Amino acid sequence: MSPHTEPIRITRQDTGEVEVNGPVDELARRLLEHAGFIFHPTLSGFWIRLHFDTGQDNENRQATHAAQMLSAVGYPVDLDPNLLPTAGHPGPVNWWPHRTVTAMPSQPAPHTPQHPRR
Repeated sequence: MSPHTEPIRITRQDTGEVEVNGPVDELARRLLEHAGFIFHPTLSGFWIRLHFDTGQDNENRQATHAAQMLSAVGYPVDLDPNLLPTAGHPGPVNWWPHRTVTAMPSQPAPHTPQHPRR
């Protein structure tokens, strides 16, 4: 769980690029990089963005995937509604539920004797 209360914001700028702003620690950085975001050093920190010219649909998928991963591990995330795969989604921006279900351990199948065919 992130100790931050300020959300990580993923937005499409007026110029078209998809950027991330807000508190990004090492785990958030790794998740964003896994989703395809790149980090450019600046004087005040990092400029975090997707590659240019990959197409709006691909950028929307990458941004949504990043927001889902960040939200799944407890980061507060504000995702620009225009980045949702179905732009203009009426629901709240941070709409991913936190993971509460764990996989059940696999159980061996009960042994049932097999009778030869007659």
